[in-house]
Amino acid sequence: MSGDGVVIVGAGQAGVGVAAALREQDFTGRIALVGKEPHPPYERPPLSKAYLGAAPVDDAHLGLRTPTWYVERDVALHLGREVEDIDRHARVVTLDDGRRLPYDHLVLATGTRARTLPVDGADLDGVMVLRGLDDARALRRHLDRARTVLTIGAGFIGLEVAAAAHRRGVHPVVVDVASRVMERAVTPTTSTYFAQAHRGWGTELFLETGVEALRGRHGLVSTAVLTSGQQVPVDLVVMAVGVAPDTRLAAGAGLATDDGVVVDEHLVTSDAAISAVGDCARFPEPISGRPARLESVQAATDHARCVAARIVGDPAPYRAVPWFWTHQGDLKLQIAGLGGGIDTEIVRGDPAARKFSVFGFRDDRLATVESVNRPADHVAARRLLAASAAPTPEQVADPDTDLKGLAASAAAVAAAS
Repeated sequence: MSGDGVVIVGAGQAGVGVAAALREQDFTGRIALVGKEPHPPYERPPLSKAYLGAAPVDDAHLGLRTPTWYVERDVALHLGREVEDIDRHARVVTLDDGRRLPYDHLVLATGTRARTLPVDGADLDGVMVLRGLDDARALRRHLDRARTVLTIGAGFIGLEVAAAAHRRGVHPVVVDVASRVMERAVTPTTSTYFAQAHRGWGTELFLETGVEALRGRHGLVSTAVLTSGQQVPVDLVVMAVGVAPDTRLAAGAGLATDDGVVVDEHLVTSDAAISAVGDCARFPEPISGRPARLESVQAATDHARCVAARIVGDPAPYRAVPWFWTHQGDLKLQIAGLGGGIDTEIVRGDPAARKFSVFGFRDDRLATVESVNRPADHVAARRLLAASAAPTPEQVADPDTDLKGLAASAAAVAAAS
């Protein structure tokens, strides 16, 4: 490096992860971390879970690192700032306050933006999204006075908000145009189980149904008009209809984008001096063999390590197994691998005891494992998928098959090869 060091755009899990991994791998150059929010970098996953719960919360516990960590490791923070321009020829980024930061390598960790629905009444007070800390703070305040909360979207965020509302004594209503909950993320077996669990907690669940309009009184949301014609009294609405990758900066700089910033197996963009990591990066996912963009702490953390290793001169292709989790009520769902196109589902464990796993196969090859309150299955699944030596459907269907033993053997073979 010539001395200009690394500039990281985005101060979330991925961006801070790159800075941390660089220092852990003895990188001694300059590191600048630019974040558009004024808050010190924080964790996002708790915002839709424990943060919304009934107990008092301390925002300081959300911090990705202590304030002194950045000083001790000589990581320059530029918070409350946005990058307005990337000059790829000069290798300089310009901030919205006019400052110019030169770089030898630029890392884009720009994350995502919450999608919204263009329905009448979307601008009423009490209609929100949940993406950042300020959103979560506002949502907690609204839950203090709400009686009924409607979440539009039955994905992870929508269902987590519904579960948190239930814990707060607020009646949850969930609406989704899909035919089942978490449709894009999990198998039908797991989807059906969670739908039943939410209904058991008192959630009103409307599937294959959309929101036609939102109505209000005195500027406050009061009614949701569904596409079925039904009118549901509400006093809080959370739009949880997914996110879009923030590719505006990359596209403006002429980098390749396609539902994310396009990168190769080393997470390098179409410019060799620029990488992309985390939620905004679209990369060749090694397990499924398909281009993917993953919104998970795991991907953000592993992307960060991969890019940092390459910057310090130890490049290796990204090969991590994807995994995710969600907490809803007393159910902890952990997912290893990627679904989609699953043609065989095998259940191990006891759904009635709220402890089971669904093994999903694609063309007789294990593709995903969804574990509900079965952490040992999740750990074994990650090791099996990483070793590319997954069990057959017949082995999984046999209750005597020792998955932990298979995983250990597969890992040993992979390490020896």
